[in-house]
Amino acid sequence: MIKFLLGVVFALALIGGAIQFESTEASWSLVVNKEAAMSSVQNGAIKIYDLGSELVNDADKIKAVDLIIEK
Repeated sequence: MIKFLLGVVFALALIGGAIQFESTEASWSLVVNKEAAMSSVQNGAIKIYDLGSELVNDADKIKAVDLIIEK
């Protein structure tokens, strides 16, 4: 359960922009901006909420779907 919660926090921080990927010729690294981590998690949650509400609103625009099967 703890791994799941940490994964969610990590994903939200990644979406929100607190975690950045930097690469050089010698190595790859993930850089975490600790000051922006909390607001980044909140921003990531807001982005996911907005995306979900947009999908629900788009689904309400569909009036009818006809399914025709021909053999």
